[in-house]
Amino acid sequence: MYDKKILDELSRSLSKWEETSLKKALNQLPERTDEFITTSSDPINRLYTPLDIADMDYNASLGLPGEYPYTRGVHPTLHRSKLWTMRMFAGFGTAEETNQRFKYLLEQGQTGLSIAFDLATLMGYDTDQPEALGEFGKCGVAVSSLKDMEILLDGIPLDKVSSSMTINSPASIIWAMYLVAAEKQGVRLDQLRGTLQNDILKEFIAQKEFIFPPEPSMRLVVDTMEYGSKYVPQWNTISISGYHIREAGSTAAQELAFTLADGLEYVRWGVARGMDVDEFAPRLSFFFNAHNDFFEEIAKYRAARRIWAREMRETFKAKNPRSWLMRFHTQTAGVSLTAQQPENNIVRVALQALAAVLGGTQSLHTNSMDEALALPSEHAVKVALRTQQVIAEESGVTNTVDPLGGSFFVEAQTNRMEQEAYAYFRQIEDLGGVIPALEKGFMQSEISDAAYRYQREIDTGRRKIVGVNAYMEEKPAVIPILRMDPNGYTRQMSRLNEVKKTRDSGQVGQALDKLRIACEGTENTMPYIVDCVRAYCTLGEIVSVMTKVFGKYEEPTMI
Repeated sequence: MYDKKILDELSRSLSKWEETSLKKALNQLPERTDEFITTSSDPINRLYTPLDIADMDYNASLGLPGEYPYTRGVHPTLHRSKLWTMRMFAGFGTAEETNQRFKYLLEQGQTGLSIAFDLATLMGYDTDQPEALGEFGKCGVAVSSLKDMEILLDGIPLDKVSSSMTINSPASIIWAMYLVAAEKQGVRLDQLRGTLQNDILKEFIAQKEFIFPPEPSMRLVVDTMEYGSKYVPQWNTISISGYHIREAGSTAAQELAFTLADGLEYVRWGVARGMDVDEFAPRLSFFFNAHNDFFEEIAKYRAARRIWAREMRETFKAKNPRSWLMRFHTQTAGVSLTAQQPENNIVRVALQALAAVLGGTQSLHTNSMDEALALPSEHAVKVALRTQQVIAEESGVTNTVDPLGGSFFVEAQTNRMEQEAYAYFRQIEDLGGVIPALEKGFMQSEISDAAYRYQREIDTGRRKIVGVNAYMEEKPAVIPILRMDPNGYTRQMSRLNEVKKTRDSGQVGQALDKLRIACEGTENTMPYIVDCVRAYCTLGEIVSVMTKVFGKYEEPTMI
């Protein structure tokens, strides 16, 4: 907080500057446009000074790294002590192909796995189900049974490598497959480290890969939270994800607000289950987008830490400081990648990754230059990984903690983000909470409006996208494209048939029946799902049992 005398003097100096130096400069060389805006279409002032953060209390709003409210980072030394986990998202075709890609990335210096599943798996279907036809391995790896998971993780030291899994509606089932595969390798559950995305609320809001209605879906999420806190203590059982909200077209502030609102809702459900907030909150993690606007993204991450710490300490009365920490993974913005001049994506990704690092991320995925055209080639994914390694080893940005802290611009943007987030919290509360708000289509409508505005800015030329509506070229892009094994689908179908022929059908029936009874009651479903997986019940079979009890969700028409 600045002294009033200093602020008054600054205000007079600023007025004089505007009437003299600035006025003369503008007469000689007008600015390029009447208004400068962020990626989220918020206006940016010409200059930021202490007047823009005049009421900010340093200790209350910033503090020191590793101390409440964690605006400046969750660790006192941040990347001076430990670099972020370099976790490249990977998955395509069969388990064998993806296993080879995992091993290649680890050989190239990747420090954690991030598993992408194909659409059929994400929607709870086996490869041989009619609904899965044509989707095998296209946006990730197909996993229909424990056998696939065993092959996927073959030769990976699960007691040493942490794994992130991007799976949501059937997350508890896929997680159970991972846990059982680890046990078969001789790895104890308490040795496992990783993250399960398992964020069903953002599916209803943005990504739309839901199966069951909201209430039973939330029950399954809380089941994993409770099970993880007891048996897999180093695992983050939810990665509360703004990434997909942003990819759907939200602004940065909407991404921040809706993500944190979802996170607070998971905490409410955990407490309602009878869990102590300090029992599960330290294992909640977050997942944010890194878009093109460098400073806006950094401000978003800083505001997120501050809001989360305040809400956990003051609203939920968490006592353990680890419950106040917002730990997050970042992925560069897939929606920002262009099919035109794809090499330009290398530059976009580098800037986005740098913003994530300066914003204090704990884990990072960098997109590959060819992802607007196909799944990443081996060459493209290596360039994306090397981008992180250059930032880590050559840029110098890891040498100090929160180097942009105290910037008048960054602090003003951080404060703006926080204010906009709380304004959205109030609107969601007025609608009855997160689930009633999403059922009314509030978040979906806000995102849709923001996406439309952004696209109109591109279409009218107000917003320039290099290679798309500025600096265009006629010649087509010539870069190598990944080709999957053409025999992969046949191998996958043969393996699935073999699993069904050789397993104990009596054990399968008993395990599925016990799961049905658990779903009909109030018990934690995870132990029963684990038993189904051990019996080699398939993903589709387990989901089918759950669907008969919980039903399938159909999104209401939004008018």
